Amino acid sequence: MKKYWIATMAGFMLFSGTAAAAAELQIPAAYVAIGDSLAAGQTPERQIDAGYANLIAQELSRNQPVASFSKSLAFPGFTTNDVLESIQTDEAGEVLSSANLITVSAGANDLLRLVQNDPKQGSLTFQQVQVDFALNKARKNMDLILAELTEQSPGAAVYVMGYYFAYPHVRDNQKNGTAKQLDRLNEILQRSAEKAGAIFVSVDQSFGANAVDKVPNAADVHPNVAGYQAMANAFFREYQEAWTVEDLELPPPNPFSFEQIMEAQEQEDQENPEDSEVEETAQRPSDHSPTGYLALQESIPHI
Repeated sequence: MKKYWIATMAGFMLFSGTAAAAAELQIPAAYVAIGDSLAAGQTPERQIDAGYANLIAQELSRNQPVASFSKSLAFPGFTTNDVLESIQTDEAGEVLSSANLITVSAGANDLLRLVQNDPKQGSLTFQQVQVDFALNKARKNMDLILAELTEQSPGAAVYVMGYYFAYPHVRDNQKNGTAKQLDRLNEILQRSAEKAGAIFVSVDQSFGANAVDKVPNAADVHPNVAGYQAMANAFFREYQEAWTVEDLELPPPNPFSFEQIMEAQEQEDQENPEDSEVEETAQRPSDHSPTGYLALQESIPHI
């Protein structure tokens, strides 16, 4: 089935029941990253580049055999509902059936789309009732996502990625309320992971409340490569603590704009018109999603 392009075509991505919650090496690793824009590697400039999943795949390949790596189920803008729908497609089944190592990033868009960030004023506002409803929905969906992964990838080790405080540039007196909601989201993700026999990866301590060095754009919640490095290393503290993505191992920037991605997609459509009729849920967020973000995929060859 057709693959959608999120970033560069290959090279730099490569080298520049669920498993019980006790980390063990998956050899050879067949690694799949699913979820939202953090899984996809979105930058603070609204481009796609190497994210934590790429850094995880790179470090894995330095230390153990790796059979494959895919971000084909990572979509900017996806909520937990969108992630759930995306992994229920035939295309997802093909990817997940061979996976033995999975990371999941889902939940932030359920919450953060309700937070109004005014970077000029350094303020954050949200409606508590809306947030309470969204977090309860995220809890239910995460349970369903992990149950679906148990069915689609029996025996795979599943790691649920936590979230960091995404607004380090706002005034200090504006941080506490939103930080508490992100703490609630992380608690939900951790409980869901533990209940499903997955492993929760805490990343918030690696960022703290003032990580302007990792989230440099006051108008955007996405991290730079240093932030993604911190997330990848948080993963390795659970998977294999002795392994670390060092500064000198970070790949050089190679971002793709959404326009470039769509041009590549259109070119692929023209070259492979027989592949253009695919499930709509594999192309964009669900029709019920109010986000309106592009949903993009990439094709990554075996490492």
